[in-house]
Amino acid sequence: MDVFSRTFLPAAAEAGVTIPTVSRHMPILRRCVESDDATVLVSRCLRPDHAMSGDFLLVLTYRRLVVTQETWVLRRLRLHLNANLRHLSNVTWHTDLRRHAVDLAATAVDGVRERFRVRASEPDQVWQVESLLRHVFRERAAQPGSRRPDPADAMVGAA
Repeated sequence: MDVFSRTFLPAAAEAGVTIPTVSRHMPILRRCVESDDATVLVSRCLRPDHAMSGDFLLVLTYRRLVVTQETWVLRRLRLHLNANLRHLSNVTWHTDLRRHAVDLAATAVDGVRERFRVRASEPDQVWQVESLLRHVFRERAAQPGSRRPDPADAMVGAA
């Protein structure tokens, strides 16, 4: 088993993503994520700006952010976002303990601002998601040779 599979399956189980859902999304994810890239976070999410757009599955690795979409009516799958973390700018997140959610926003390389709401069943899970986001995005910003965030246009941080 490669690194992606070894880390993706436990992360999906921890997030409560069912095996049939994992099986449906896996072919798309396999095309996007390299086999030696470790999964940090798997979560169902929604787009607050587009309430009726279907279900989304967010996968965050140390190198990529991949979001797949499943339509409600026909249950068709499509790739919504496949971005190298180096190509994301203005990455922010905000924890909302009242809603048990973390709102994640990032600007993709094409200039489109993407927003996702990751829901959790308990407040402890909200803090865990926030901690994982902080770990990945702050670590990426601190790596030598990586694109450093410019305070004018790219801010890595939390609310």
